[in-house]
Amino acid sequence: MTFPAVSISDLPLAAGDVARGVTRMLLRHDCVAIAEVPLDGGRRADLMAIDARGNIVIVEIKVSRADLLGDCKWNDYLAHCDRFFWAVPEGFDLRPLEQDCFLPGRAGILVADRYDAAVAREAATVPLALATRKRCTLAFARRAARRVIHLMDPEAEQLF
Repeated sequence: MTFPAVSISDLPLAAGDVARGVTRMLLRHDCVAIAEVPLDGGRRADLMAIDARGNIVIVEIKVSRADLLGDCKWNDYLAHCDRFFWAVPEGFDLRPLEQDCFLPGRAGILVADRYDAAVAREAATVPLALATRKRCTLAFARRAARRVIHLMDPEAEQLF
């Protein structure tokens, strides 16, 4: 049995590839990001980033139309960020993101590959309340620090 030759560049982008490209773009804009960030209420953001002024960005990654259309929880993320973006791979049909239910006046769009991302639509800035910003920033910082500790000493996790 023979199989057709498939190049890795022929494979569809996975969410991890999109996350990598978006993280690189955010870093160029002085925003540091971490992935899989738990939020109050049991939700988890695909990426959360903080810029040098303390503004919080959440990025929700979608690599399939079905995943996008089946996502009913993303509105909960808006209470945890100043700016919200959808991130999709190149070639993704952006038309659904123009529908009112996806809040095109609030939510931006990033188009990414594993090396970079570009802003297809800028996100509106809706400043968080100061108490919410403090809670989200503190949670972000503590999660990032725990991840660094785990990289340095995986056994340290047992201590907390």
